[in-house]
Amino acid sequence: MQATVQSFINKHALMSNGATVLAGISGGPDSMALLHFLWQLRDMWNLRVIALTADHQLRNGESRDDLRYVQRMCCDWNIEFVSTSLDVASYKQTDQLGTQAAARSLRYAFFEREMERFQADYLMLGHHGDDQAETMLMGLVHSAGVRSLAGIPVHRPFATGHIVRPLLCVTKEAIEDYCSEWGIIPRRDPSNHDDAYTRNYYRRHVLPLLKDKNSNMHRTMQHLSESLQEDNAFLMEKTRQMAEEVAIFNEEKRLVSFSIDDFLSYPRSLQRRFFHLLLNYLYNDQQVHISYNHEEQFFALLNVRTGNVTLDFPRKLKVERNYHNMVFFVMDEDSLSYQKTLDVPGEQLLPNGYCIAAHFTDCPETEGGNVYACRAANISLPLHIRTRQAGDRMSWSGLHGSKKLKDVFIDGKIPLNERNVWPIITDNNGDILWLVGLKKGLPPIKKTTGPYIQLTYGKREK
Repeated sequence: MQATVQSFINKHALMSNGATVLAGISGGPDSMALLHFLWQLRDMWNLRVIALTADHQLRNGESRDDLRYVQRMCCDWNIEFVSTSLDVASYKQTDQLGTQAAARSLRYAFFEREMERFQADYLMLGHHGDDQAETMLMGLVHSAGVRSLAGIPVHRPFATGHIVRPLLCVTKEAIEDYCSEWGIIPRRDPSNHDDAYTRNYYRRHVLPLLKDKNSNMHRTMQHLSESLQEDNAFLMEKTRQMAEEVAIFNEEKRLVSFSIDDFLSYPRSLQRRFFHLLLNYLYNDQQVHISYNHEEQFFALLNVRTGNVTLDFPRKLKVERNYHNMVFFVMDEDSLSYQKTLDVPGEQLLPNGYCIAAHFTDCPETEGGNVYACRAANISLPLHIRTRQAGDRMSWSGLHGSKKLKDVFIDGKIPLNERNVWPIITDNNGDILWLVGLKKGLPPIKKTTGPYIQLTYGKREK
């Protein structure tokens, strides 16, 4: 095994002389074989090797015993050791994650902190060729994305350096033989035999059948994985260039928009990757279940001929077609609606950062979409600023009767994501005076004497 792994490291440049190498060690056969392998190479490569072990506080204290075992072995081999305890149970409840996903998230956060602390060059993990085959098979069965099918990367950027996986070139059997050869008695996780976990089912029931047909399947799968990842890396670089040319990113509002015509001018392969690139950006690389059905819904939305249509994606993500534009945004339901009192004279700062100011005047401005004026005697004070409500209607000069605000927004081609936060001015009786920037309403009373109230919408003057 040593020669195979050493050749794999050299081929992929997974290590450099004099490097600081952190190794994620659980106490199982894979990680202990990796740690022993690094121990053998330490002097030859002038490495600083540090073992990282996390107690996930699961399995009724067994993970604590795993940690102590790794600590003892590090002491025997004179390897630096760093450990932590992770409250997976609480974290999975708070973030509504499965046990495996919660454990992985906390574990990688620990790895990242230690990479930063030691300014490490590499984080080595013990994934092997059978892990690769299982991952790719699960990607084939449960996902329609090339990224999932491509499996586990040999190396990728992480924190101050790279995550590298030098054991992807060998099988689980080879690792077990290595442990036996060197007298390593690793810890065993009983959950690895529980078919309730999807990976275990593939490991125990699917992979053996395929290995009967191809004993070198791990090499075949690894070659396919590397080919797919190289192709995908090239296409993703083209996709990022496409995003720079097409997309408008608004980090404050967690919103991305682009012209549909511009988007459709690119090849379909880049369009698909662009779609997933935006999702990763808005989900902040969190693990969210997005299936090919979501992708198909998105592409179907491109061909819709009506003005505004919205798709609901997981975790409050909205995908909306606004006529000739597409908008991706995260809807924060709790911050949408608001109601504020506007004193006269006075001003109110709105959630969008703009301000509405009110004052009395005898010479009001009447021109422009950002000003509104009416006789103070015609309305009931105080004034209120709020967002829209079901059934809202208003009247204005030249209109017979009243019209729904929903229809006013449609006529004005206002994007759906902006309608719920659009400021509306009412008097104390609830009569809509001003749909700011769109329509100026008529007060219910028609007195022609007395001062005016002037309202102005704009950025607050410093």
